[in-house]
Amino acid sequence: MSQFIRLDQYQLIEAHGADAEKYLQGQLTADLIALPSGANTLAAHCDPKGKMNAIFRLLKVDSEQFFLLIKKDLLPSALDALKKYAVFSKISFDLRDWQIVGLIGKKCGKIEPRFTLEIDEQRAILLNESALPINFNADEKIWESADIQAGLPNLSAATQNLFIPQALNLQAIEQAISFTKGCYIGQETVARAKYRGANKRAMFILKGKTQTLPAIGSEIEMRLESNWRKTGSIINAVNLDGLLWLLVVLNNDIDPTQVFRLAQDETTLVVQPLPYALN
Repeated sequence: MSQFIRLDQYQLIEAHGADAEKYLQGQLTADLIALPSGANTLAAHCDPKGKMNAIFRLLKVDSEQFFLLIKKDLLPSALDALKKYAVFSKISFDLRDWQIVGLIGKKCGKIEPRFTLEIDEQRAILLNESALPINFNADEKIWESADIQAGLPNLSAATQNLFIPQALNLQAIEQAISFTKGCYIGQETVARAKYRGANKRAMFILKGKTQTLPAIGSEIEMRLESNWRKTGSIINAVNLDGLLWLLVVLNNDIDPTQVFRLAQDETTLVVQPLPYALN
């Protein structure tokens, strides 16, 4: 049975105007000129040091209209940063109070959303300007855990402006980073991380059995012989009936058999395979 989930943790932003594509091209990591109309991708917005203010899921309607989904707890700072130079361009940013629905499984024929953002073969996000009569039958934790298992990064207020895009694996996901499109804010740092090996971190999926839900931004522990050392940074955490799923930023050369645990209750955490190649 298909699962329909309210994605109330997201805010929808419409970016529109004659210069929309040109302006966003100079701000975000993705190549929006090369992105086909109707396609969607993750994209990051960085500060001048290459650290991420925001991760958006961006839908290109056409060169003058884009929709951007962002976690609400990144607002308003992330939107203010994105709009910083917009006064010089013909582009407007408007918050849209649309219905945002996560779908796991097949969409039934009776539901006709305004826009459908395909995430993978099993998941999609439906955007409806007016709310459709949908029977919501699953919790948003189901969606977040699916994101974690797909290795899709999360950015929150606790981790804003801490990581370059590659530390959250964006170079390996969809069309999130272009290394050929030219300049955008933070581009020098992102390029240096690729071509000079400057990035030493990556995002990993970990799983453990516990009732604990650690805080975003907190650390886990790594076993070193008979001792334990704090390491990493948790960027997403979901506990589903005693099964804890985590996304954690760690050194990118970790041994996948390395033993980790939660600092709070000493739960063993096991590294899970990523569904994509980092290199």
